[in-house]
Amino acid sequence: MSAPVAPAAVSAVRPASLRRSVSNTLKGSAGNLVEWFDVYVYSVFAVYFESQFFAPDDKNSTLYVWAIFAATFLMRPIGAWYFGRFADRYGRRLALTVSVSVMAGCSFLIAISPTAQQIGIWAAVLLLIARLVQGFATGGEYGASATYMSEAAIPGRRGFLSSFHYVTLVGGHVLAQATLLAMLLTLDTSQISEWGWRVAFGVGGVAAIVVFWLRRTMDESLESDSIEAARTGGAQASGSIRELFVHQWRPLLLCFLITAGGTVAFYTYSVNGPKMIQAAFAGDDAIVGTWINLGLLTFLMLLQPVGGWLSDSVGRKRLLVFFGIGGVLYTWYLVTALPQQTSALSAFVILAIGFVILTGYTSINAVVKAELFPTHVRALGVGLGYALANSAFGGTAPLAYQAALKSDRVSAFVVYATLVIAVSLVVYVFFLKNKDQNWLDDEAHMRERTGKRG
Repeated sequence: MSAPVAPAAVSAVRPASLRRSVSNTLKGSAGNLVEWFDVYVYSVFAVYFESQFFAPDDKNSTLYVWAIFAATFLMRPIGAWYFGRFADRYGRRLALTVSVSVMAGCSFLIAISPTAQQIGIWAAVLLLIARLVQGFATGGEYGASATYMSEAAIPGRRGFLSSFHYVTLVGGHVLAQATLLAMLLTLDTSQISEWGWRVAFGVGGVAAIVVFWLRRTMDESLESDSIEAARTGGAQASGSIRELFVHQWRPLLLCFLITAGGTVAFYTYSVNGPKMIQAAFAGDDAIVGTWINLGLLTFLMLLQPVGGWLSDSVGRKRLLVFFGIGGVLYTWYLVTALPQQTSALSAFVILAIGFVILTGYTSINAVVKAELFPTHVRALGVGLGYALANSAFGGTAPLAYQAALKSDRVSAFVVYATLVIAVSLVVYVFFLKNKDQNWLDDEAHMRERTGKRG
């Protein structure tokens, strides 16, 4: 890495630069919002459409549905490699535009899929294929969007602006829950199971058309000369998997380990947690449970800019350590106590505390990883490091919890999740520095000196 540069050199913020950065952040966020809405529509509506893809009398249908959810994460490293390489060579904007188009197509496919009653087991196969391709697109979305939003953000406000990566990621879940709530207030359960879930997937596909236009109009964060050099063969290391594993393996390993504890906590708290509330307030209380989940996820979404802003003042490491310690101490209580709640207030408070802890990771994880890598392999490094950990520990968490619940071994799941968070905590404490000079600062300083723009 290049020699450290005095922070004062990049601290000045011009109003025009701030407006430009905010505009690009909002455009990048909109696409992220829609892609993650498509991801979470599946988990939110799973209980309603599982009977359409599997025999209603199959006792393992719930496990099958979550197995498909977990299987999509196997495609994320492949998507991270493909789109990361693409983004490092041809630009972040084009990679993000292509990924959202793929996501939209798969959402439309699921929306019009025939049922098991019509084509038998092929209905489940079609669902699996569509979700695998969505996993491929999502793997590319994370690395490219995290990189874009971190690069587009200005020094001094990078934590705050890049936190909108998770504002919109969680926002996708919020919109999915809001869609379910609207249907519960206007339709009965049988109507949602028969055709309501199709509308939800269709909404995601339509919204992606708007995002396609927005992403075509946002600025490119990668320097134009870097794109030109990569296209003409002058920068063969750009987006190179060999370059990543040979010369950037240390930040790649660090990215993987930073993500491991965060992703298992994220899916345990924000996917399993709402499912626990959904189960506790089932039947006549389904609307109550959905209101609780909608409120909680909105709370988590609004916490993200607070965490990002705080990291700009106190440093990223302190927030990660807060998350690690909180996750190690609180996960057992959350997983064992939340399913037992019968009071809406107590259920809300238990998961809300978990979301405060989780924000120590989610609000800054994109920028923390982007700061680890130089420009020419940043999208690939961030995307692949995240996707590998996400596939191993995050996407499997809902399936592992369901399997543990079915076999009455929930305590084993909690021990597993806590240990993974503890490993990441060790990394946060001993291998990260607080407010240290990083690649993004060096690049911002160089642009400041040369007057270049992406």
